[in-house]
Parts: sequence; C-alpha cells; structure tokens
Amino acid sequence: MKTILVIGNGMVGYKFCEKFVAQEKAQEFKLIVFGEEPRPAYDRVHLSAFFDNQDAKALEMAPASWYAKHHIKLITGERVAEIHRTDKKITTAKNRTFSYDYLIMATGSSPFVPPIKGVEKEGVFVYRTIEDLEDMMAYAQKINAEKSNGRAAILGGGLLGLEAGKAVLDMGLEPHVVEFASKLMPRQLDARSSNVLQLKLESIGLNIHLSKATNQILGDSKITGMEFGEEDILDVDMLIISAGIRPRDELAKACGLDVGIRGGIVVDNTMKTSDDSIYAIGEIALYNQMIYGLVAPGYEMVAVAVNQIIGNTNIVMAEAIDMSTKLKLIGVDVASFGEPFMPASKGHSIIFENKTEFSYKRINVSHDGKSLLGGILVGDAADYNMLHQMYLNGMKIPENPAQLILPASDGSTSLGNVMDLPDEAQVCSCESVSKRQICGAIENGEAKDLAGVVSCTKAGTGCGGCKPMVKDLTVATLKSLGIEVKDTICEHFDYNRQELYSLIQVKGYQTFNEVLDTHGNEGDGCEICKPVIASLMASINGDTANKEYAIQDSNDRFLANIQRNGTYSVVPRVPGGEITPDKLIALGAIAKKYDLYTKITGGVRIDLFGATLNQLPLIWKELISHGFESGHAYGKSLRTVKTCVGSTWCRYGMDESVSFGIKLENRYRGIRAPHKIKGGVSGCIRECAEARGKDFGLIAVEGGWNLYVGGNGGATPRHAKLLAEQIDNATVIKYLDRYLMFYMRTAKPLQRTASWQENLEGGVEHLKEVIVHDKLGIAEDLEQEMQTLVNKFECEWTQAVNDPEMMKRFSHFVNSEEEDDNLVFVPMREQKMPQQWNY
Repeated sequence: MKTILVIGNGMVGYKFCEKFVAQEKAQEFKLIVFGEEPRPAYDRVHLSAFFDNQDAKALEMAPASWYAKHHIKLITGERVAEIHRTDKKITTAKNRTFSYDYLIMATGSSPFVPPIKGVEKEGVFVYRTIEDLEDMMAYAQKINAEKSNGRAAILGGGLLGLEAGKAVLDMGLEPHVVEFASKLMPRQLDARSSNVLQLKLESIGLNIHLSKATNQILGDSKITGMEFGEEDILDVDMLIISAGIRPRDELAKACGLDVGIRGGIVVDNTMKTSDDSIYAIGEIALYNQMIYGLVAPGYEMVAVAVNQIIGNTNIVMAEAIDMSTKLKLIGVDVASFGEPFMPASKGHSIIFENKTEFSYKRINVSHDGKSLLGGILVGDAADYNMLHQMYLNGMKIPENPAQLILPASDGSTSLGNVMDLPDEAQVCSCESVSKRQICGAIENGEAKDLAGVVSCTKAGTGCGGCKPMVKDLTVATLKSLGIEVKDTICEHFDYNRQELYSLIQVKGYQTFNEVLDTHGNEGDGCEICKPVIASLMASINGDTANKEYAIQDSNDRFLANIQRNGTYSVVPRVPGGEITPDKLIALGAIAKKYDLYTKITGGVRIDLFGATLNQLPLIWKELISHGFESGHAYGKSLRTVKTCVGSTWCRYGMDESVSFGIKLENRYRGIRAPHKIKGGVSGCIRECAEARGKDFGLIAVEGGWNLYVGGNGGATPRHAKLLAEQIDNATVIKYLDRYLMFYMRTAKPLQRTASWQENLEGGVEHLKEVIVHDKLGIAEDLEQEMQTLVNKFECEWTQAVNDPEMMKRFSHFVNSEEEDDNLVFVPMREQKMPQQWNY
C-alpha cells in the first residue's frame, strides 16, 4: 500500500482528502494529513462569521470523526519541520518521521507583515486564523473595559482588510481602514466602483484612509497610534494587519524544490513540482508564474493532483485560470469577471452608476458589440452568475449590450433564462459542477430538491457564489418535469414567507427562537430569516421597532437612518405634505438649535441631517411637543403619501387630494411590510403627485378616483397598474386595505409591490379578481386584519422618549455621557456638511 502525506490541513488540503477518498483506487493508498493548527480544516473564506457566534465547530469543513471514518490519519497541532527528498521522508517538529510515496504540499500562505517600525508592539494582530480572532476579541474586551471610545485600525483595504473592518465593528470598536493605494480593493475594482464601495462602507460606520504609507507604530510597549508623516497621525488602540499574503514555501526552499523569485513552489499543469513525487496545490503553488488566492483554482488543482496520482494523467490544469469572483463584504455584494480592467484598444465599456443606492455596474464588450469580455458589479450583483456564464460560454448578447445591466421600462433585463445555458456550462467552479450535472441529478431521480442537488453534486459548497444559479436551475428543472416547487426563505426553514406568516399568526409566537425551535432546522438562524420573521411579527401584531423581536437593523434600533459620517437623520411625518406655519417655524427652530442640515425630500417632507446619537431623543422630545411623530423613514413600512394641492387651490383639480392623502397616510402609518411603501394622490390627470410611480396611487377623474397599484421608483422603475376606476373614498380605502394586507401576507422577503405583482400568477388581472371581486373569499379577513393594525398604531419615538430603559440605547458610550468628538463638519451653501465630502 502506497502512502500519501498531505502537509497542510486548510481548505485545499481538506478538499484533496475529500476528493481522493471518493476514488475507487483510494483503498490502495494510506493517507496521512498534517495540520499546524489545533483543529481540523475550517472554512477560512467565511472566517468573519466567527464573530457572530464564536463557534469554531460551525466553520469546520468536516469533524475529526470524518477523517477516521475514511481511514485518514489526521495529525493536528504538529508542524512538519523538514522534508528529506532523497529518503522520501518528512520530520515533524516533535521529531517524528514519516515516509511517503507521494507528498502533497498544501501549506497555503501566511499574512504579510510589512517591515514597519514598532510592528511588534502589543495590540498588533494579523487576521488569518481562529486563534488570531480569539486573541483580537480578548484584546478588544480589555480596551472596552478601559475606555468607552476605543479605536482599531486595519492596515490593508483589500478583501480581508474590509472583512476585518466588519470584525472591528462587531467588537465594539471604531474601525479605521488604512490603505496604501488610492482606492479600496485595488486588484479587483476600478476607481469608480471602488469609490461607490467606499461610500457604502462609510455609510455603515467604517472610516477610510487612502494613499497612506505607515512610517511607524506609535507607543511604548503597546500601540497608541500610527504615524504616516510628521503631522499625520491616527490615534488607535489596536491594529489588525491585512496587507496581503505570502506563500508558505520555507519547507520547499529548504529541501531544494524550485520556487519563484517572489515565492511559491513552481508546478506544471499536472501540479507536479521539480520532484516527480511531490505535488503542490492551493496558495503555495506557482502556476503560470502566478499565485491564485481564490478557492476555485485551489480546488481545480486538487482535482488534477488526485487524478494524476491515481493514473488519470490526461486530467491537467487549463492554460488560463478564470479569476472571476463574487464576494459579500459587510452586507454589500462585490463581483468581477473576465477582464474587469479592459483597455479601450480591446473593446468598449458600458457603465451604470447610482451612488444614492451604492450601486455600480460595468460591462466590457468587444468592438463589434458581439462578445462580453468582463465586468465589475458593486452593490447589486444579482446578475453576476448569468453575466459570468455568458462570458465563459461566449453566449450571444443583445444588439444593445447596455440592456444587460440597464433595466427596461418594465424592470426586466436581457440576461435570458438559466436554461438557455449550454449543458457543459460550469456553474460551480469550486467543485467543477456543470449545468448538465445539476439538471441531470433531478431528471434521473437522484435529487428531488435543492438540498438533494447540493448533496449529490456538491454545487454551492465552496465559496457559495453560485448558489443563486444552482437554485434557479433546480427550480427550472423541477418545473419542467411538472413538479411543484416550494420557495423556502433560507436553509433554516422549510417554509416560504407566506407559510411562516400563517404559522406565526395562528400560533401567536412572540420571539424568533420560538419559531426556530418549533419549526426550524439546525442552526441559530441567519441574516435572511431573522429580519423576515421580525418583520412578520411586527406586521401581524402591530408592534413597533421598540419591541426587541421587531428590530431588523441598526436603523430600526435607533429609529433613525444612520448617515455616511456616523450621524443620523431625523424625519418627522408630515402627512400628505401639508404643514402649518407654526410647525414649519418649530422645525426651523429645532434645526437651528441643534445645527442640523435641512432638506426637503422627494416625498415632500423635511429631513434634518447631522444629529448625533445622544441628540436624537432630545430632538424628538421637542418635535413631539409640537405635534410631530415618527416618519418611519428608517423602516420597511409606509414612508409618505405625496399629494398635489388638489381642488382646494388648483383650477384644474378634480378632487380634494390633500385631505384624502392625509387620511390615507394617517391610516397606514407604521404598518410593517416586506418592503417600504409609498403612496401618491393627484387631483387630476396632470399627475403632479406622480401617483403612477408609487406602490399605490390615486388620480382624480370624473366620477371618483382611479386606483393604481404596484409602481416603484429606484433602480428598476415601474409604472403602477390600474386596479379600479371611478371609485369613491370609502371604496378606495376598502381596496387598499385588501391590497396591502394581501401583499403583506404573500410577498417574498424584501420584495417591492411591483415585483410581487409581476410574479403573481395572472398579474394585475388576478389581483382584480382577489381585491375587487373577492374571488378567494378573503376580502373581509384582509379588511379586519388591516383595521386591527390601524387601531394598534403608536408613535415609536413617543414610546422611546417616555421609557427610561429605551433611552439607554441613545448614548455614544456605554459608561459615559460624553459625545463622540470625531465628527467634523465644513460649511457649504450656508449649512454644515460632513468633512469627508470633497466639494
């Protein structure tokens, strides 16, 4: 029996074991794996998830028992110290010797620590292992115990650096990302997309410092700051270094294997090194003079090495490695594919940018407009998988390529259907799974649902970027076979949103854990199901965001929208846009007192910007005393009902739009829904309130109101559809009660009325049957449910300022009444602006 030694038990080392034991010839070999760390291989791609639950087991690729089950000897916590190529032996740091027939080098990489003066000081960490994270968390606890305004810097604005920024936020410290280059993620993004990403990250509390070269770390025995120039100093209590990686090739150098000038073990397309008995895979392997730091190429190397050892010598690495990738950084999608930085000499670039929604899309096409060559997506990367496949497979693109990223008038794009992909299209690059394998697993009965597809093909188990396309293919294949498809909200629940709505309503659950324990699967829930259930409970019970389970995000927690510089905006409700002179004066006086930036919003109300966290309750106490209430600008709820001046003043007005708009806004204020809701009431067909661009809109005509539903603005604008004509006020309210409750009951999580309406079987005609003609016999129930929510309305800010316990959240620091003195403003147009804006 031949022996294979694997040095390195990271993700790639584990994947070698997994793929090898799946071979029929595996029984002819003895497999021994060495790992320096004290635990089996874990998912380093999702390392930041450790901060959520601090459960190392949840990150394991497989438990120790898996290795034993497959007759693999796993040796953890023991470093290989030397390779004796002549004798085909290795020696460990514990002076143990093992012989091999084949040696697999999967030692990966280590963090690059720049030679900065003072880098050895206490409080300086690298971001690489679970032990690193545990050390950081312990140190952060010491900082938080000593002071209330602790700061941590992250050296490096690449992928891992930004992940470390999220870690700093989770540890309760103020994060500062320091990057040497002039932009974030310089290897993946162009200047404009990097700027959009920066705006998004700043909006959630990260401070970004670009073009900074660190001269030295300040402090005696422990870090107190970073010095970039004589007078350019950043005071910090902790530093996390994430400045890149270096291949762990010291063993290879010591035993005389060929290595690259900048490191890495030289390999050919069979993954063999300069020694025929030794293979190198993953971030240690130098192939085509490049180190590939992504999971997918590492797994491809594994497949080649496994096949070479068992005799399938025709399996070799491709000449070119696809470096396309989709990442999720702190809640924002970032993706690049093909040639993201394409010179004008090779083709044209088409760019769509929306900074207000932190969205950027760029595609690069050939000069003849027939081929997709690459692209970059930031913020909205939902189309990445399809665009990537179009690029990989040379699929036909529209005559106007801009249609691939720009929505048409109905909100659709020209990306086509996943079933249009060729059968050989590689959907999961990590596991080399094709469309044919995914669809075939269902067609031959091997899999009956998405979980079955994942289980038998392993598609989506690597980096996870292909999961949406795997799901789409699964659903499309099942439907083609006439099988009903159940759209569950996430892996933790075998229910869709509609079913969970019914369960919570009938059972009367009051907490997320009650629902999870009774109806959920293994795990603690996720960023998908937690806000969904919180929203459902708020919708069903009519509770405000002050009830703990109803809190969906930080905006809900503080009843205000956090802005890019860490301050908050205050938006009192102004129903229908009507406001008295006294209230106008009060708003002006309050804004002046607290030195707030003021702006009239698109929803015709007044937004007050620049309030610090501790000022929020003070401002709201004054607003409430003048008759204002929360405008719910921060919630997935009714925002505004925009009105024109109507027949009261306008000579064209057909009806009194202001009064009716006020009535509707006051009726539906505070109700929680799958997404935000906006309304409009126009007094005539001149449409000054833009009612057809709203989730619901009214236009006065001869004989009453025309009611339109399902209009949305934003990146994919839709016109609302006519639901009913020439109806009176009472009928409008009746139909709207039914419509909104039907939407709240049946929409998917975070689905706007427009897409919900479009996806309904039968569309607006079906809606007319349900809402107007009561085809399902549920109209009375919908009306009663809405009336219950209307009757339960309470102003969230009134609750907060009258409850001492709730008021405790509105402090910058847990143990101090001091304000955050890092907020700096500059004047512009006679108002204050955040300092980081470069005007």
